[in-house]
Amino acid sequence: MPTPAALPLTTLENPSEFIARHIGISPADEQMMLSVIGEASRRALIDSIVPRAIARATPMELPAPVTEAAALDELKALAQQNQILKSFIGQGYHGTHTPGVILRNILENPAWYTAYTPYQAEISQGRMEALVNFQTMVCDLTALPMANASMLDEATAAAEAMTLAARVGKSKSTRFIVAHDVLPQTLEVVQTRARPLGFTVDVVHANQVAEAMAAAPAFAVLLQYPGVNGQLRDLRPIIDAVHAAAGVAIVAADLLALTLLTPPGELGADIAIGTTQRFGMPMGAGGPHAAYMACRDDFKRSMPGRLVGVSVDTHGHPAYRLALQTREQHIRREKATSNICTAQVLPAVIASMYAVYHGPDGLRDIARDVHSKATALAALLASVGQPVLHSHYFDTLLLHVPGRAGTISEEAREQGFLLNVIDDNTLTISVDETTTEAEVEAVARLFGATGAFIEAHNVIPDDLKRESDFLTHEVFQKRRIYLCLTA
Repeated sequence: MPTPAALPLTTLENPSEFIARHIGISPADEQMMLSVIGEASRRALIDSIVPRAIARATPMELPAPVTEAAALDELKALAQQNQILKSFIGQGYHGTHTPGVILRNILENPAWYTAYTPYQAEISQGRMEALVNFQTMVCDLTALPMANASMLDEATAAAEAMTLAARVGKSKSTRFIVAHDVLPQTLEVVQTRARPLGFTVDVVHANQVAEAMAAAPAFAVLLQYPGVNGQLRDLRPIIDAVHAAAGVAIVAADLLALTLLTPPGELGADIAIGTTQRFGMPMGAGGPHAAYMACRDDFKRSMPGRLVGVSVDTHGHPAYRLALQTREQHIRREKATSNICTAQVLPAVIASMYAVYHGPDGLRDIARDVHSKATALAALLASVGQPVLHSHYFDTLLLHVPGRAGTISEEAREQGFLLNVIDDNTLTISVDETTTEAEVEAVARLFGATGAFIEAHNVIPDDLKRESDFLTHEVFQKRRIYLCLTA
């Protein structure tokens, strides 16, 4: 086609004859294509290939066309009908502050946010380095030796952990036990994944798992740490019972809480999974949020997902590479460990940079702040005779409010807060990094408390307090971020 400068002046002066903004085939192109395939018109082509049983009998009722500007105005008007409320629901989703340098240079940077599966990974050294940091962060916080370069979300990571346990475990059982206080979305995905595999999923109270394993051994058990309703329990006796019955112990753990709590690896867990969402990744209607999976070293060849490793190039410099890939896209289908273990590269990079930005001391400070807000809220509630049902918790309070859960929730909604109603008598309140002291006081007022925010004592039991160091590598110690803008 000639360039605009080469067109006759009369054509340029007549916009109707100039090329349309949205380029499609011309009528002449259409006729040429129809003549090649032997059809007289588009209508004839459709009638010849669409079965009558599914063909539309009447035209679609489409709205009248509008300009782009008018469409944007309509969308803005619809968006303004949304109510932006502060969530205290928890259940694996928490408010978080994304540091400005990460927000601008990674989350809003197309060099990073357009990245997909690195089929030629070695040219993506910046991304590979960030994912090595992610793996190191997960290994350190969980106290397990191997971690992959992220997974889709916590629920599918749990399903993948179940199938991993079935591959590597010694038990011949097809029974899989899930503790009663696992996140509800996790339970549903596990049940869905188990059905075609012939696994039986039994939900058992966490305090009764040891007894259940003794009565009818399962090949693996999934535990939540802390539980969905906030309870923080010592998992060591449960894990010991699982191992005694030749089972695999899987722990779904909150990474931020692990800066203060004894990590799953030190509790005896074989596999740890969870989400990294609260490490700087904003909530987004359920996703995307990178999950993590860590495991024992002898499980690494059966682990789903990808592992990034470090080699040395011909010049003697460190070079990053994909060391292990187990999806069908990368290896022969019969060798694949999974076909759904999609990585979340951008959210994983955000999480790793959040850890680099804050360092171990910064992460501990954030976790202590979150825990202090929860204990302060519990103290305010106790001052008006509203007890918290669990003595030990991290960020979530379980409350018994006979017959009042719905009423309290509606009052909270009117003030801009969302609480988690379990039933008419029970609800939970979860605080996070973004919760303010004023919001803690406002929530307490829903229950009649009028006192001011006062930092309360730590309620994490001594035998569950973390003693081991984490994030000791120099990249987490420098307290500054080196950003490679070539993802």
